[in-house]
Amino acid sequence: MVAVPAGEFLMGSEDPLSYPADGEGPVRTVYVDAFWIDACAVSNAQFARFTADTGYRTSAERIGWSFVFAGLLPDDFPPTRGVAAAPWWRQVEGADWRRPDGPHSTWEDRADHPVVHVDWDDARAYCAWAGKRLPAEAEWERAARGGLHAKVFPWGDEFEPGGRPRMNVWQGDFPNRHPTADAWYGTCPVDAYEPGGFGLYNATGNVWEWCEDAFGGGQRVAKGGSYLCHASYCRRYRVAARQGLFPDSATGNVGFRCALDMT
Repeated sequence: MVAVPAGEFLMGSEDPLSYPADGEGPVRTVYVDAFWIDACAVSNAQFARFTADTGYRTSAERIGWSFVFAGLLPDDFPPTRGVAAAPWWRQVEGADWRRPDGPHSTWEDRADHPVVHVDWDDARAYCAWAGKRLPAEAEWERAARGGLHAKVFPWGDEFEPGGRPRMNVWQGDFPNRHPTADAWYGTCPVDAYEPGGFGLYNATGNVWEWCEDAFGGGQRVAKGGSYLCHASYCRRYRVAARQGLFPDSATGNVGFRCALDMT
């Protein structure tokens, strides 16, 4: 874990990239006590140790299916139910954290990638086992900003400084298969790319991360965007961006990291 010092920061965004309907604004000054937060999202290997120790079964394992991005399925994968508003999501029987792309896949060849197909209760169960907790939204955003003042990304305002990718998001024409200039299609290792000012890896892109806070309408806050975010439809790969997910949501692009009070 890395230490985030106590202090004030400007939370939220009202710039042209923001989504007002998501409640990003108004920009406000928020004080956060010092705390610890995981440098990386929880990995498959870490989650495997948790399940081996406790016998815990995630909601996706109990239900027997989860949603997988269609681009990660084999070309001959049989037709299955999709999401009307997001047809690139496909219902896949047998998809869960152990088999992130469905029965043809395994977590073991991506042990250092973030665990996915975990809902809010799954994340909180892991946190309890680890003696930690989910971060509050304000804690998450302060940590992701890394001490920078009102910047769009953890490293500044430029999307790709010097033309070099700094996070794992969609490249090319979504949802068509994209050119992998950053070498990743789907998730990447939890410690890929350079860390931010407070030492957090992949605070934006890669996977959405659960927070403790309520979003409204029975939903919980998720932050950071994922490998599927693209400027054409989802600019939520920014530190101020937020999304509401129902607590039982478990898809192939949702994970988490843990926090801890500093005593």
